[in-house]
Amino acid sequence: MKYWDVCKAVVAATVFCFGAGPVSALQAPIEVDVELVLAVDISYSVDEEEARRQREGYVAALASEEVIRSIQGGPLGRIAVTYVEWADANVQRPAADWAVIASEEDALAFAAQVANAPFERGQYTAIGAAIADGVRRIESNDYTAPRLIIDISGDGPQNQGLPLATAHALAEEAHVVVNGLPVLARDTGTGIHRAEIDLDRYFEDNVITGPGAFVLPARAEDEFRQAILRKLVIEIAGLQPTPEDLGEQAGRAP
Repeated sequence: MKYWDVCKAVVAATVFCFGAGPVSALQAPIEVDVELVLAVDISYSVDEEEARRQREGYVAALASEEVIRSIQGGPLGRIAVTYVEWADANVQRPAADWAVIASEEDALAFAAQVANAPFERGQYTAIGAAIADGVRRIESNDYTAPRLIIDISGDGPQNQGLPLATAHALAEEAHVVVNGLPVLARDTGTGIHRAEIDLDRYFEDNVITGPGAFVLPARAEDEFRQAILRKLVIEIAGLQPTPEDLGEQAGRAP
């Protein structure tokens, strides 16, 4: 049970909670099908064109008919979502704070907020801090849901911040699933260093955690928009990606 759920339960029994007003003045958490943190890498390993393409991919996916149908097909027909751009251990900025999406109008309004947010960068890649920040946002929001998900996208391994094992422990304690979207960017000739590792395997071994957690890779140049669309549909509908999904999006044979 979240901290605020506990506090409100105490209020219900005692009328006041640490000086708070009457019970009638407090609102119960809003029930949704999913609480979803979209956590997107904006560190310097992601060049500006790639970072903007990632944001455009999320905007297009969030406003798509497929995602809206997935949302409306849930038991309650609504989700709570926030879009956070992250980099250094102390850089986690919400481009769009928590909002409920239950209709096309809601989805378009949220997508527009993401699209119009100021664009800022950070130097390092602190994946553990991004996960911990996502857990905090879920634990402190005004919603309650049976499924809690952090969706981490990024194009490199962690090189700063909270150890991933510690971040995983926080997520597991809060019953939060962490899924991964490694962006397998090609060399753009910009001089930006790209780690020479098997990034999708790194995400599988080090980033994702929780029951049913999965990695769905994409190449920023030609697959990101389709990958994030498919990933959002899978997460919102509570599905698992098929081998064909994973092979197709990674540009590999299934």
